[in-house]
Amino acid sequence: MTTPITLNVPLSGIILISCAKANAASGRATVARLCGYGEDVDQFTETLHAACAELGIEIDELGELLTD
Repeated sequence: MTTPITLNVPLSGIILISCAKANAASGRATVARLCGYGEDVDQFTETLHAACAELGIEIDELGELLTD
């Protein structure tokens, strides 16, 4: 089993979007933790939406980042 990396600084920008996309199927709480936000799912969601908006990506739900 792989141990997730613990981050001291939450991810942001394109790195956050990439992490969220790669782990979107795991659910918001898990993705928030993997992206360095711990249990702060609301902050993760807010930061993800801001990062997407900066790049012109519109999402309402984390699952929208999933691709086939």
